[in-house]
Parts: sequence; structure tokens; C-alpha cells
Amino acid sequence: MSGDTPGPLKVVRICNAISGEVEEVPKVVKSDEEWQRQLTPEQFSVARRGGTEPAFTGKYLDCREDGLYVCVCCGNHLFSSETKFESGTGWPSFTKPVSDLNIRRDIDTRFSMTRTEVLCRRCDAHLGHVFDDGPPPNYKRYCMNSASLRFVRRGDV
Repeated sequence: MSGDTPGPLKVVRICNAISGEVEEVPKVVKSDEEWQRQLTPEQFSVARRGGTEPAFTGKYLDCREDGLYVCVCCGNHLFSSETKFESGTGWPSFTKPVSDLNIRRDIDTRFSMTRTEVLCRRCDAHLGHVFDDGPPPNYKRYCMNSASLRFVRRGDV
């Protein structure tokens, strides 16, 4: 997967329950072998190869705890539990990311359809897709794979 050029990036890091700070962080670039040593086979398949976990199987689908969902590959802060909602689709869904600085979007034309893929800006991990059928006010549904995420309780951020 191609992404932003290597070098420092600006991302938002959550400091407490209500706000975040913009920080400069390095781009994370690793070989497939390094990613395979770090990730489980399912995490590698989804996050590094653009796969999708089966619906209703992800460990964060029914998670109701207060906290933050970070990238399983690099720890980039991605989604807050405050924006999580039950979409009925079988995957964890959010109305918005922590910040648009922390993700990037690409056009995905795999499987004979056009969708908007969501990736981690820091390491280019595949996270899932965003759709325009979410709840008001922005009508966005960020449909994410649990395998691409790691949950951190709010007090542990």
C-alpha cells in the first residue's frame, strides 16, 4: 500500500477525555517480515493486506468501555469510544475519527465496487471503509475491522 511520503507527520494525540494535542511523529515504515513478527496472522491479513474480518466476529464489535481505539500496527490514535455506535453491520462503527490528520482515505475498487478505504496515516494500515449512511449530524459510518485496532481504556491513554 502506498501512502504519504516518509518523514514527520502531524497527528492528534488524545491527552485526556475531551481534547487532544497536535504532535509531530515519524512515519512508520517496516518490511512485511517485520510486520509479520509484530502482528498475528489475522492482523497482518487485514491491516497490511487490506483484508476484512468476517462480520460479527471482531472483538471490539460489542465493546462499550470508555477509551480510545488505536492502530494495532503503530499506536496512532484513531477513534474515540464517544463516537462509536451500533450500526447493525457486524463491524465496529464510528461517526468520526479522532482527527482527519490521523487517517487518510483512498478509493478502493476491489470486488467490483467503489468504496472509500480508510487507512492509518502514520503506517498505512488498512482500517476499513467509510460510508455516507451513518447517524446525524454528519451521516458518516466509519466501518472498522477490530483486527486493525487495539483498545486502550481512557485512564491508560
